[in-house]
Amino acid sequence: MKQIVIAIALIAASSSLSSAQERPVPKDSTRLSISGCANGRVFTVGRDPEHESTFVMALGTKVRLEGDKKVLAEVKKHEGSMVEVTGLMKQSDVVQPGVGLAGGKVRITPVMPNNNGRSPGVDPGPQPPILDVESYRLLNASCPNR
Repeated sequence: MKQIVIAIALIAASSSLSSAQERPVPKDSTRLSISGCANGRVFTVGRDPEHESTFVMALGTKVRLEGDKKVLAEVKKHEGSMVEVTGLMKQSDVVQPGVGLAGGKVRITPVMPNNNGRSPGVDPGPQPPILDVESYRLLNASCPNR
């Protein structure tokens, strides 16, 4: 009887510990899991060959990974292998397949002339969406050749 009580207590403690580790989702964000390949802190969305994902971002979308240094270091160790990363992303940054940015975010950047009086003509373009990585999972697939 004692063993059953101890087992139930351990299960209850572990379930409350795992729920305590998951941060609440801010109103302007969403928690999502995406599969793909990491190269440093740049993550390219790919298709997990083993699972049908419930949330799909357009294939080839580049995402910047932020978050705990230990988790990012673990993801970096698996460059060349597909991983699934889970984390928080601003809802305004979530780009779904078939949905373009036309009429969406417009960024106006003042251009300062250089020493010759000409504008540099370099537009860095839109910044990639940022995923605040909470966890990752190694998938049983290799990344396509870069």
